[in-house]
Amino acid sequence: MTAALAPFDRHRRLLFTVAYQMLGSVADAEDVVQDAWLRWSAAPRDDVVDARAYLVQITTRLALDRLGSARARRETYVGPWLPEPLLTGGGVAGAPPAPGPDEAAELGEQVSLALLVVLETLSPAERAVFVLREVFGMPVAEVAGALGRSEAAVRQTAHRAREHVEARRPRFDTDRRAQREATERFLAAAAGGDVEQLLAVLAPDVVLVSDGGGKAKAALRPIEGADKVARFVAGVSSQGLAVPDLRVEVADVNGAPAIVAWQGGEPFLSMSMVLAEDGRIGQVLLVRNPDKLRGVALRS
Repeated sequence: MTAALAPFDRHRRLLFTVAYQMLGSVADAEDVVQDAWLRWSAAPRDDVVDARAYLVQITTRLALDRLGSARARRETYVGPWLPEPLLTGGGVAGAPPAPGPDEAAELGEQVSLALLVVLETLSPAERAVFVLREVFGMPVAEVAGALGRSEAAVRQTAHRAREHVEARRPRFDTDRRAQREATERFLAAAAGGDVEQLLAVLAPDVVLVSDGGGKAKAALRPIEGADKVARFVAGVSSQGLAVPDLRVEVADVNGAPAIVAWQGGEPFLSMSMVLAEDGRIGQVLLVRNPDKLRGVALRS
């Protein structure tokens, strides 16, 4: 068992991230990794030449199996559905440490919630190819092996998925400092319930999407326009003042500064921002469903 555990542990973070990018769910990704371990530990491994490629293949196929049922569940989901946020460090006491250089490379360069939202619009096959080929940069042959498809089919799917994502993803590449400054200005304005200050940091066509899943108070439809978003955020902030033992901080979520709140050590909300070209906030992704906040839970 020890001989089987060593290669699996070496690639565990990669396997989790592949599954997470495929499913947008921390809980489902953890289940997929556990299932991958059970298959790996039970299978004969004498003829396995490349453990990493073999494990990615198992994980990808398990994630694809789950993706169909996950999408069926989302058809009856209450309100907008957002991916589960994932705390990635950033100096918060109790948070998991930020990944080192090697781990960061395994995570890929594109782990933002905004990208995960776009990936939801792809077909399962397109999503798998995009995650493996574009996010993790795996060779076409390796992707083809993982999916049981020809290399020509993978190239066609990758091209189609890439065009789809590029047409829908935010086009403005924000540096980390600008992202954090905008997030801190937003938090300061929201904490004070200052509608005018909120308007100053919001783009005119900003869109706020909130995910409560019917288990926490949230808007049932996206809120569009700076004035409506500012008033909604000010209202949420005023309600938050009545929540006892609420701790709010700027923390790293999916590799970028975001606002996270905990109540008595338990996750309360996560709010990620996407900047527009003028440096103001063009998109707000607010997750309130308690079932989807395990990825921002503090560790003792």
